[in-house]
Amino acid sequence: MRDYEEVTSFLGTWGPFQKLVYVLLSLSSIPNGYVGMSMVFLADIPPHHCRVPSLNSSYGGLGYNLSIPTEELKGETILSRCRRYTELEDSGSVYSNDTEGCVDGFVFSKKQYVSTIVTEWDLVCDDAWKAPFSVTVFFFGVLTGSFISGIISDRYGRKIIFFATMAVQTVFSVIQAASTSWEMFSVLYFLVGMGQIANYCSAFVLGSELLNKTVRISFSTIGVSLSYAFGYVALPVVAYYIRDWRTLLLALSAPGFLYIPLWWYIPESPRWLLSQGRVEEAEAIIRAAAKKNGITPPDVIFKREDIEKLMGGDGEPKLYSWTDLLKTSNIRNTTLVNITIWITVGLTYYGLSLNTPNMDGDPYLNCLVFAGSEVLGYCLMWVAARYAPRRIVLPLCLLTCGVLLLIIKVVPEELNALTVTLAMIGKTTTAGAYGFLYFYGTELFPTVVRNMGLGVSSMASRIGSTVSPYVAYIGTYNKVLPYLLMGFVSIFTGVLSITLPETRDEELPEFIHQAKPLVWFCRKKKPVNGKIYEEKVKTGAGFESVNV
Repeated sequence: MRDYEEVTSFLGTWGPFQKLVYVLLSLSSIPNGYVGMSMVFLADIPPHHCRVPSLNSSYGGLGYNLSIPTEELKGETILSRCRRYTELEDSGSVYSNDTEGCVDGFVFSKKQYVSTIVTEWDLVCDDAWKAPFSVTVFFFGVLTGSFISGIISDRYGRKIIFFATMAVQTVFSVIQAASTSWEMFSVLYFLVGMGQIANYCSAFVLGSELLNKTVRISFSTIGVSLSYAFGYVALPVVAYYIRDWRTLLLALSAPGFLYIPLWWYIPESPRWLLSQGRVEEAEAIIRAAAKKNGITPPDVIFKREDIEKLMGGDGEPKLYSWTDLLKTSNIRNTTLVNITIWITVGLTYYGLSLNTPNMDGDPYLNCLVFAGSEVLGYCLMWVAARYAPRRIVLPLCLLTCGVLLLIIKVVPEELNALTVTLAMIGKTTTAGAYGFLYFYGTELFPTVVRNMGLGVSSMASRIGSTVSPYVAYIGTYNKVLPYLLMGFVSIFTGVLSITLPETRDEELPEFIHQAKPLVWFCRKKKPVNGKIYEEKVKTGAGFESVNV
């Protein structure tokens, strides 16, 4: 019996059909690159101090040095951000030595921003937790979307969830720009998060199943990932020219409407249709692809025995749930190791990204440099995925990132350029690892649970990304501690990733029983008839070693 790749080999590898799918699905990932990262500017905290009604409302105006105590921040003496001297009753601007909170609100610097959600709703001092919590709410939405979309996609199709989640992300981002309170903003951000990652995962899976293994490497590491990086690169450029958070959010949301026509050009996955027993629909898509490529398809594309194999062996479609990711020891181990790795990578990737405002220098330039480092990271991953084993690429990225972040601890404070360089290289490697994980996951999880597997893994990464805003928030008080935390977890995960199986140059697994076992550091041989036999890779001869 033939597998799917062999059956559809007559389509070729790089015809007009494959090129169209490659380009359109890649471009769909551009908005994903800036939706999650936009809070770097939407929720940035400008310099601020207490408002004193008897003085002018401009930031740092004359007289404030008499009514507000000073404090030291990063070696600089500034007006206190959260305290002011208590004004004596009926004194006419005479103050005691006692201090109180900013009972009359705050004055924010307009030097860098016209407005952010922080200045809109005074999210500082006692309410300072609300800004990073907004990002946490977004990642809770991402977590929920990852879980739900995986189940829906594997049950109802890749295409429908791809477009549905794109619509959710775009529409609710537009509504979010009209938020009248922080609570409304956060609820809408949760819904945006549900659409953001589900759309990204669906694009990955749909492209991986429509394209053959030769093009799949380029699509996963260059196409989708690089488009995501270009979206990230566009963020600081757009934010530099639009300093009002509502206008910026609208400008970032509008491009989502340009993807509506893609519905008529991107087909459903024939692999998924076959796994559901919808053979006629799968054949119709393949014949349409052949016509677009100028190829005459065979009269019979799928033979009876091929259909039975692609449907699971008994010719009857089966419904799968997330519990099937724990069904056998191989798929269970792969799932659990992936979950652990994704948690750490999510923490490190978003922790470094959201830590941009805490770094010295211009935040727009720092964000642009970090975004550019992702472009480099994904390009390196493309080269590595083509020529290096999977089990070497991922550990090397994670271990390199961890070591570089730990080195920041010993860098003198005055060598800020070196700190930024080390953090940038660390971001390059962890971004490459993040993109590589999506690609690697499509090869590790079988077709029948592939979107679910990626969804659960991506959902797990949101545990790390949910914590990341607070890791970055620590950086406002201690610049080195976030790097130490992220460095240690990256090294741990790098070691763990060595246990994942090799998948390079192999066909995508179709069913759960085809999932590969982990490769442990110490393996024992099981005795066969009282003896230990070494593995002999020969045709029709010798015994194969059995791993315990």
